[in-house]
Amino acid sequence: MSSKKHAIVELADWLQTDPGRYMQNWEQTRVDAVVSDIFGYHALQVGMAQIDLLRANRMPNKAWTSPVIDASTHCSQTRPNFVLCESEALPFESQSIDLLVLSHGLELSARPHQVLREVERVLVPDGRVVISGFNPFSLWGLRHSLPYLKPWLPYSQASAVSLPRLKDWLKLLSFDIDRGYFGCYVPPFMSESWLKRFSLMEHAGDRWWPVCGAVYVLSAVKRVEGMRLIKPSWRSSQKLKVATKATGVAMNHEQQGN
Repeated sequence: MSSKKHAIVELADWLQTDPGRYMQNWEQTRVDAVVSDIFGYHALQVGMAQIDLLRANRMPNKAWTSPVIDASTHCSQTRPNFVLCESEALPFESQSIDLLVLSHGLELSARPHQVLREVERVLVPDGRVVISGFNPFSLWGLRHSLPYLKPWLPYSQASAVSLPRLKDWLKLLSFDIDRGYFGCYVPPFMSESWLKRFSLMEHAGDRWWPVCGAVYVLSAVKRVEGMRLIKPSWRSSQKLKVATKATGVAMNHEQQGN
């Protein structure tokens, strides 16, 4: 098993823990709110296929992809349009997808730039991508990076993609950031009871330290520069006609005066 497939299976296992379910509930609620008002014909979810992040969207054609099928997902049975493929090489035509949800696909990939290039390729002009990921600048990220302790999150520290870096990458690919959210401000507890006990920190985090949530959800729109017809000769000729007309009127007045 490759390191990438191992990371994806590790994420699926981590989602079965109390903090994993806590994050999953927050992410599902936030993504539902974002995709519910996006219209089109074709929607695609890349990664975390065991969770239906397209459930709130009303597009008629939906598909889910993953590079591996493990015992915890059963995606081939539960998803009628499940595709087994790598996120770096999506088997879809260019400019064919109206909405793409990329859930934790960057930090689990050895080539995150290529993943984003594939996202840009398959999206139609003005298509929408919704990306989720772990924020390394958070309490969870801090706990994950502490030496001599077992890693807290299911990704390597070197593969973390912060939100500022992601925004730079999207800008280079001509995406416009539409909206972004942070969540999971609670301390890194393994117990559901302790996570609930500190759940009030979600409201305080949004107000006092909004960029320190453990997870982010970002929405961006693919922009394509359209062709614009420039007619300098037309404008020049219009100005020339106006100037010629004004000169003719002045000459007529001068002749009448004589």
